[in-house]
Amino acid sequence: MDWGDEYSSPIEELNMTTTNVLSRRTFGHLVGFSALSVGAGALARPAAAQKAAVPVRLSANENPYGPSQLAIDAMRDSMKLAWRYPDEAADALVESIARLHSLSADQVILGDGSSEILKLAAAAYLGDSRKLVMADPTFEAIGFYARAAGAETVKVPLDSTYAHDLGKMAAAKAGLIYICNPNNPTGSITPKQPLRAFLDARPQTTMVLIDEAYHHYAESADYESTVPLVAIRPNLIVSRTFSKIYGMAGLRCGYAIAQRDVIRKLQQQAAWDSTNVIALAAARASLTDPRQVTVGRRRNSATKREVVASLNKLGYKVIPSEANFIMIEMRRDVKPLIAGMRDRGVHVGRLFPALPQHLRVTIGKPDQMQQFLDAFRAVA
Repeated sequence: MDWGDEYSSPIEELNMTTTNVLSRRTFGHLVGFSALSVGAGALARPAAAQKAAVPVRLSANENPYGPSQLAIDAMRDSMKLAWRYPDEAADALVESIARLHSLSADQVILGDGSSEILKLAAAAYLGDSRKLVMADPTFEAIGFYARAAGAETVKVPLDSTYAHDLGKMAAAKAGLIYICNPNNPTGSITPKQPLRAFLDARPQTTMVLIDEAYHHYAESADYESTVPLVAIRPNLIVSRTFSKIYGMAGLRCGYAIAQRDVIRKLQQQAAWDSTNVIALAAARASLTDPRQVTVGRRRNSATKREVVASLNKLGYKVIPSEANFIMIEMRRDVKPLIAGMRDRGVHVGRLFPALPQHLRVTIGKPDQMQQFLDAFRAVA
């Protein structure tokens, strides 16, 4: 199958004419849209004339293929309603999400990306006497929100398999426990059976927030979503985002699922109308396009497999990843490598202090990953 012909690029579809002015986010999305079409089983080296003229952005776990065509069409249509407040559009998306998960609408709350959901949970459930427990390393945002709430944060290192060390996290006696599964920045999962047992043992006074931002990329039989467990867990919040497989990182739309009382408590912390009509329309349309998830997962898996095989041939180990990025064990300080890659036009992930010898790299399009491998060979 030729991935390049299946979906045209979002930039082409939107017929943008202002590409001379590039924002930080646009910079990454423009890379590779004129790339050579490559089959799922091969990483072909592009001709010099076909290489992107701007840096390859593999630093933020974005989906380089962008949103669904249905979402792009919905964005265009929604611009006609930009003068209206987003109440009806928000209600419509909530109803769609509720149907997707077989829930009632009062078990769903929207956010300005899932990052806002993390902020609401911190504001609602943390404080002087209620501390946050999180892995180290993991997605850092909720740690910042905990500090803003005046809460102590306990960081628990991942275990030897890069899963959350649930035993040590339980021992910390938190007000809120944050679990990112699959985990960012490692791409690793916390297996379903230990996670279920962990949730079963938690007292109702301890809230658990499970961040499933990378849920759609996970293929392991040891992984499962915890959304169905919300029905029997009054202390469980599950967050999702449209930023990753749905290709909407720049639009900012996410949501959480929980029992009604929890949703009401989160709503008390929420800003009015924090999601805009364009993002809401795009998110709702995305849910009607099953190819966005299935094709996105297939593309990511095929390209990731090729890149990991190439790195293994070079003698480097990669943490098994169930996400749209990988973490490479470099066996030395990665700061000079990050700088060296940037000098060669390839932007990779930042330093993660808990794993200072590991390099995080987003899985881009095949030609982008070939550029990454070329730069990697030069600096590694």
